[in-house]
Amino acid sequence: MVRDKRILGLLCIIISLSASSQKIVYSDYERDDTRRLNFEIAGKIGGNFLIYKNIHNKNWIAVLDNDMKQVAREEQDYVPDNDRMINVDFFAYGDFCYMIYQYQKKSTIHCCAVRIGSDGKKIGEVAELDTTHLSFASNNKIYTVLSSEDKSKIIVFKINSKNRKNYMLTTLLYDNQLGLIKKSRLGILMQDRDDDFLDQFQLDNDGDLIFTKYNRVNSENIGEAAFYIKYAQADSFAVHPLNLEKTYLDEIHIKPDNYNKRYFLTSFFYKQRRGNADGYYFYIWDKQTGSVIMEDTITFNEDLRREARGNSNIKMAFNDYFIRNIITKRDGGFIIGSEAYYTTSRGSAWNRWNYLNGPYMRPIDYYYYSAYYSNWWNSRMYDNTFSNVRYQADNIVVMSFDKTGKREWANVITKEQFDDQTDDLISYQVMNTGGQLHILFNNMEKRVQLLNDFAITPDGKINHNPTLKNLDKGYEFMPKYAKQVSSKQIIVPCLFRNYICFAKIDYN
Repeated sequence: MVRDKRILGLLCIIISLSASSQKIVYSDYERDDTRRLNFEIAGKIGGNFLIYKNIHNKNWIAVLDNDMKQVAREEQDYVPDNDRMINVDFFAYGDFCYMIYQYQKKSTIHCCAVRIGSDGKKIGEVAELDTTHLSFASNNKIYTVLSSEDKSKIIVFKINSKNRKNYMLTTLLYDNQLGLIKKSRLGILMQDRDDDFLDQFQLDNDGDLIFTKYNRVNSENIGEAAFYIKYAQADSFAVHPLNLEKTYLDEIHIKPDNYNKRYFLTSFFYKQRRGNADGYYFYIWDKQTGSVIMEDTITFNEDLRREARGNSNIKMAFNDYFIRNIITKRDGGFIIGSEAYYTTSRGSAWNRWNYLNGPYMRPIDYYYYSAYYSNWWNSRMYDNTFSNVRYQADNIVVMSFDKTGKREWANVITKEQFDDQTDDLISYQVMNTGGQLHILFNNMEKRVQLLNDFAITPDGKINHNPTLKNLDKGYEFMPKYAKQVSSKQIIVPCLFRNYICFAKIDYN
């Protein structure tokens, strides 16, 4: 009897520890933290959390301690008050971060970099990386900035599309001390000014820039495509056409597999134009041998379609899905996460093909690439205030494949999310704690939006974790804009009484 009580007591302790393994702490909000605030989560710097904020020509960094208490508000006064900030990117290191930003002064776009310490203050002087002179008023960012996975390289690039048949790509590759490694200017021939696109720019650990160039047949499916490699020290492209005979693609996604020195490309594929999504297309390029080691397709089976379909019929089960995540594994395998996402509006039907040609915007003289999905700053440009639009995000499908493209396991996380006029509160974010993948998203329970946490183990087992502690009433989470700042911590933006604040989730 005593032994039974001890076992029962031990079980209670284990359950208690498990339930409290995720802890949420909220930051306070300030008067300026309205919904019109632009923000970027810079990261965890020297034990503090740095969040950049911008509104009405004011630029500052909020410094939060481990309890999410604001310990400093540092004005970033090196950006002149009357000049318009266009975009900002942060790259966090152990005890500092780089802030690379672009702003417009009269007819010139300036791209600058500054080092920020853990106290939110500028270290050293501002470095101007590049300028672009415009003959018109621009509302869009000109420069895209990327970092390699190991943070050893940073690249800044822009694409001039004034000559619609020959785009000019300018790249500036830096090391992690912002020492210039290589500057290049290269032309990219574009056969069709309306149906040719560039997309999915990525930087690998060697400093090589990769991206896709493709043609949409009558602005629908991709009929021709190639992926480009601009090697770090080269002034030319290595071009590798994809073999798409009798196969049409959707959005092509690229993921550098730095550990295995490979590039992984994937997309939904179709057997006919405007047909139903049949499965995944795979293409793997080996850097070491300079050759294709796999180009194949995998078709979704009936059981997976039935589980993933939501309100669709089985044949159309994946027609509303978009690839959201690609995670490479050390053994050469990979995990793909996709989500059913669509909109409905009064007077117009959902059109996937129009969506695929947006929400990118083509300025008059400059084309730019925008990683729109998880960036609050850029999402402000696409606020729909002129029509009644309902955004919907439904089931998530997570599939694991080995290095040969053979399916290992598949899971469907069922959800139904919608919101009107904005998609800020729907969709999901992935938290990778090493041993598990955590899928975070809001779910309506008893008329209250609660943040849910589904954990996926390496063998594909899925667990719905207990409701997170400290889910205080009144906080609405925006998980799609969340940022993982350490191996066990993620910062999630929240809305509280129409103000923006931030929640830290600890995985102990």
